Amino acid sequence: MQIEVTLHNDAINKNSVDDKASYYGILADVLIPGRGEPLKNGALVVKDSVIEWVGPSNDIPSEYSSIRFSRVPVLMPGMWDVHTHFEGVGVAMGIRDSMKPFLPGTATLIGAVIVDDMRRTLMAGFTSIRELGGYAGDVAPAIDMGAIVGPHVYAAISILSITSGHGDIQDAPLRTVLDACANGSSSSFVCDGVDGCIKAVRQQIRRGAKVIKVCSTGGVLSLNDQPEDTQFSPEELRAIVQEAKRSSRVVAAHAHGKPGIMAALEAGVKSIEHGSYLDEEVAAKMKEKDAILVPTRHIVEGITAGNDDLDPRQRAKLERTVQLSRDSIKLANRMGVKIALGTDTFSSDRNHAVAHGKNAMELRYAIEAGMTPLQAIEMATATPPETLGPQARKSGQLKAGYDADLIAISSNPLEDIEILIDPDNITHVWKGGVLFKSPR
Repeated sequence: MQIEVTLHNDAINKNSVDDKASYYGILADVLIPGRGEPLKNGALVVKDSVIEWVGPSNDIPSEYSSIRFSRVPVLMPGMWDVHTHFEGVGVAMGIRDSMKPFLPGTATLIGAVIVDDMRRTLMAGFTSIRELGGYAGDVAPAIDMGAIVGPHVYAAISILSITSGHGDIQDAPLRTVLDACANGSSSSFVCDGVDGCIKAVRQQIRRGAKVIKVCSTGGVLSLNDQPEDTQFSPEELRAIVQEAKRSSRVVAAHAHGKPGIMAALEAGVKSIEHGSYLDEEVAAKMKEKDAILVPTRHIVEGITAGNDDLDPRQRAKLERTVQLSRDSIKLANRMGVKIALGTDTFSSDRNHAVAHGKNAMELRYAIEAGMTPLQAIEMATATPPETLGPQARKSGQLKAGYDADLIAISSNPLEDIEILIDPDNITHVWKGGVLFKSPR
């Protein structure tokens, strides 16, 4: 398929559109807006980096008559993954390396490795990511300057954890961990007590965090805690949420067990990550608080299918939570809880089940949980920006005034959501109005 997209100024009629701006148009057999019903024979006009007009192709205003339009089979917003980790796992370091992250040169090596992870993520149709601990926030300025290719990055910088908690590297010396926290060289940050938690939030914001990530329960891949464990006191959680709010940030809570989920919700977090022990009471509380579930089904299924590299303690916890994870998203969907696409993708090994660029696998599990294809696409486009609160841009929908983060697809994902899983079916990617991928 040969499709020409032209960003041109010289042929624009001064009486029709601003000749100082770059305009282009796209015609689509099917236009999926992200939220709302799809439009057959739709059209869209972009001015610079923003969508200026959307509607039926027969209703294109005459002022755009001088703009050259390209045609694609299906057009939709660029997708979001709101739970990622770019840490070079599988290439720069192993999943069970405890000391290597602290060694000289490791951060530089990780930065070099994740450059290709960023590119593959964008080419898979994900124009925005929320990273909840990792190194994407450190390389984001290079993306913004155009030095490397990648999605928009909204990073938490480091995961906030209690001492001995899910984000604490528990088989490394505590002094080593604390020194790394102090000098800003770790993707985890240990803090205890209200004052320590407030300072930790401020340190992440100082480093550029757009969202704060906190562990309110233990985890599956950490070694010496349990997913059911409650971590951080109610006072500490409230302090973290309130301090983040002072800087217009919201908080994402890693939370498996019900008590830890409820404590996080009472404190005012915006999103619950994983939510394995979600029940009707939790779902009702999430709706009351307008909180969003990020179920991360992809990592659970991906690691379950091949867990030979896990510690036996990790494997036992995974086996205990896998069915709970499957049930929680079904219940959340049935009860009308807001759900956003997040995968917990972490691997730089291209052959790994949870490698960067395979993010759209999460859509398969959404369909298995009872979502329609249209609901799954909304989960991947229109809802994710809400996980950022005031830090969110206008993105995720094909609407006038929204960022021109767009993807074109070879066939209709409303008929088969699996189309979005193969990056080769994503024929075009525009980020901020700029074309990064096309069949040529």
